[in-house]
Amino acid sequence: MTSGHLQIVVCAAGPAADVTQLVTTATQQSWTTAVTATPSALDFIDAEAIERLTGHPVRSTYRSSPGASRSLPAADALVIAPATYNSVNKIALGIADNYAMTTIAELIGRQVPTVVVPFVNAALAARAPFQRAVACLRDERVRILLGTDDGWEPHPLGSGNSRQQAFPWATAFEAAIRLAAEVPAGGADRS
Repeated sequence: MTSGHLQIVVCAAGPAADVTQLVTTATQQSWTTAVTATPSALDFIDAEAIERLTGHPVRSTYRSSPGASRSLPAADALVIAPATYNSVNKIALGIADNYAMTTIAELIGRQVPTVVVPFVNAALAARAPFQRAVACLRDERVRILLGTDDGWEPHPLGSGNSRQQAFPWATAFEAAIRLAAEVPAGGADRS
């Protein structure tokens, strides 16, 4: 797929401040983008800068007027980055307790190609609930960028700030476009 629409969901972790890198990378490849933020992620991002780049408001709540027309194109791919420990677990369990989590649940349910890039420390990543969540999402054909093969490992305790600079924004986009290219025309449910 040479172009499309990338839906981005950011969670409350340090790399969220740099989500414009993903937006810029996608735009340079002729993709349109829109960003949804978890409520806590709003404190990490520059919503005005994102809106200038995407041409769309950053969403974090449900539409206020029922029946209002959809203002975004249908998503050809979804990138959830950075994904926190809490968010990865909620996504795997199908917990849709805010607009961002509901959006994710719906897009995965529609079989929109999805990439998740966790930003977790090694202690959290070692927890059984997190490992089960990653396995569960992979079973649903969600691409999780995590592990030696992906070149993105959980960071040692206390090193999150230094790992933020190495966050794999470009790798996440490349994985999303590869997944989107594998979907047959009309393959993802867009209704």
